[in-house]
Amino acid sequence: MVESYIQTELGIIPNEWRVKSLGDVGAVKMCKRVFNNQTKPTGAIPFYKIGTFGKEPDAFISEGLFKSYKQKFSFPKKGDILISASGTIGRTVVYDGRPAYFQDSNIIWIDNNETIVSNEYLYYVYQIADYSTEGGTIQRLYNDIIKNTKFICPPKTEQTTIATALNDVDKLINELVKLISKKKLLKDVVQQSLMSGKKRLGGFREKWVEVTIASLCKTFTKQTGFDYSAFIKPKLVTTYQNGVIPFIQNKDFNCKKINFNTDYFIPENVAKDFPKIVLDEKCLLISISGSIGNVALFCNSQKAFLGGAIAVAKFMNKAHLDWVLFYLLSRPGQDVLLKNVKSGAHHNLILDDLRKITIPLPSTEEQFAIVKILTDIDSEIESLENKLDKYIILKQGMMQNLLTGKIRLV
Repeated sequence: MVESYIQTELGIIPNEWRVKSLGDVGAVKMCKRVFNNQTKPTGAIPFYKIGTFGKEPDAFISEGLFKSYKQKFSFPKKGDILISASGTIGRTVVYDGRPAYFQDSNIIWIDNNETIVSNEYLYYVYQIADYSTEGGTIQRLYNDIIKNTKFICPPKTEQTTIATALNDVDKLINELVKLISKKKLLKDVVQQSLMSGKKRLGGFREKWVEVTIASLCKTFTKQTGFDYSAFIKPKLVTTYQNGVIPFIQNKDFNCKKINFNTDYFIPENVAKDFPKIVLDEKCLLISISGSIGNVALFCNSQKAFLGGAIAVAKFMNKAHLDWVLFYLLSRPGQDVLLKNVKSGAHHNLILDDLRKITIPLPSTEEQFAIVKILTDIDSEIESLENKLDKYIILKQGMMQNLLTGKIRLV
């Protein structure tokens, strides 16, 4: 069969497909307003506000109020797709039919006619819907915006085929998310037991010692004497290229990794005048203000320029560096870091306090063995996260092609 296509306001689509507005398939609905004095922090029926939509509820209503409002006013059916109309606009949650109530006007749904479009298909339409107005960025999904939003609607048989294919990818994504969560929990348990000495690896009996972090370092310093704001405008380069090096701030820490694709890059001719704050060897970075307790490993694969509010530990023996890194990222390590936080206009850590922090230290051989186990778990988690990223990209591509008819499954 030769496929034929037609030109529409949403582009070229298969001949038997149609462009519709969300308002064509059903009315926009919302729950009856619930006031603050009608909610409690605990109770029988969870009441979801925009801040807890898709998360854990922090407010509840009585069973009597729930039954009364459900009977008298609009209420979603099982399978209806709830949409956030404020905050992070367009987030979706499929209503599972369990007793719950939802904040009026902030959480809405379309009471769609499933003879035209199924909930299963509409769920994916919402994920690529272009909610827009002539004014540009929208702050809220008003009813008229939703009603006027266009989408491409195939026949019901193709809706089912497309939704099934996308749902299969969603299942793979959800399974990976669960597996990654389990692996992270496993690492947390293993890290806590091995790095506290409560569980010893076979063949190791040597007694551990308590040492200060500073005693393991040749230098333990922080950036001083550089006003980087003077170079933000207009001299600072904002893309990586020859002649510049990344400007690392504590917001660029991601667990133990560093994001080198950061906001700013310092020209090398500026950086060379401040050699003490140019990172060019493997060292440990600790955030001492803002995101306190965040720890990252800098490897000398490339140079970087250091922002303020970061302590830099350079070790005499690089073997100790990995041990201290994993320890400070463990629960006991985070506890000891946060215990030293000083309150003031901003919470912060004092460098002298960091230098005095004591940590348990096994023999170098046992350090290597424990770090190897934790590194292997990290590598497995990273591999799964990379796989997850690929599935997410795959799903985005599938939605763009399947929901527009560029690729047909029949």
